[in-house]
Amino acid sequence: MSLPISTNQKKINSNFKKRRLNSKGRDTLAGWLFISPMLVGFSVFMFGPLLYAMFMSLHEWPLLGDATFLGIENYRSLVSDDTFTTSLINTLLFSLGLVPLNIILAMLLATLLKEKFVGIGFFRTAIFVPVVTSLIVWAIVWKYLLAPELGFVNQMLAFVGIDGPTWLFNQNTALPAVVVVSVLKNVGLNMILFLTAMQQVPGELYEAAELDGATRSRQFRNVTLPLITPTIFLTMIITTIGAMKIFGQIYVMTRGGPGDSTKVLVYYIWETAFRHFEMGYASALAFVLFFILLIFTVISWVVRKRWVFYED
Repeated sequence: MSLPISTNQKKINSNFKKRRLNSKGRDTLAGWLFISPMLVGFSVFMFGPLLYAMFMSLHEWPLLGDATFLGIENYRSLVSDDTFTTSLINTLLFSLGLVPLNIILAMLLATLLKEKFVGIGFFRTAIFVPVVTSLIVWAIVWKYLLAPELGFVNQMLAFVGIDGPTWLFNQNTALPAVVVVSVLKNVGLNMILFLTAMQQVPGELYEAAELDGATRSRQFRNVTLPLITPTIFLTMIITTIGAMKIFGQIYVMTRGGPGDSTKVLVYYIWETAFRHFEMGYASALAFVLFFILLIFTVISWVVRKRWVFYED
């Protein structure tokens, strides 16, 4: 038989609940205050301009003069725009060349530099230095290195009896040359990420695999790779997004040429906006790239469960 609750007890319980609610309210307010600078910055500098660019993409927006509402006409025009198709194909080819080469080379370097030997710090630093080097400086240097006659690369090839091509002036070699230059620029970042992930793999697993007779290659395939799949997933996402947004190397080294062989989507957006001053059409191009990256990210996030291993 339950005893009746006194009036004082009810008041005590009510006051306790009020204090608890007030405490939660203060915690919630404190949390919002802490993140408010980031929210304000994101709204002013990211979300606001994004919405305004969407608004611009629905207009014919000249640099001077009044804007004219077109609806989705800018997006319809993309279907018959041969330059857009070419730039999109070049962007996909660039990404398909850069992402696998970057990740494989970074993983190979991380595997080699995981071991301790004399001078390891020098090699790690040398590979990472291009990451912090100015992109424009890096591209200018490589533009001269790949020069047809006086370039260092062709001089080295001539030294062994090979007649080097005109790397940046040939439609067949210009895009691969920019891919290689871009890989060498950023491979150090992925190498550091892989190196950190490999160092977190418990040594006991390698010892157990060695006792079972597993070779080094089998240990790498069955122990290392599964445990660093979260890092592989991360590097794949950031490297692909970076490749799809390639601009600096193209602008400095080829200006989209020869012909349109290296004209990628971001370069076409820049050219449309700041050479032809078609801001509305350029905004539509930018949103096409945005949705391509969004779809890629969502698909990658969904299928990651099939191959990314998480300890928990």
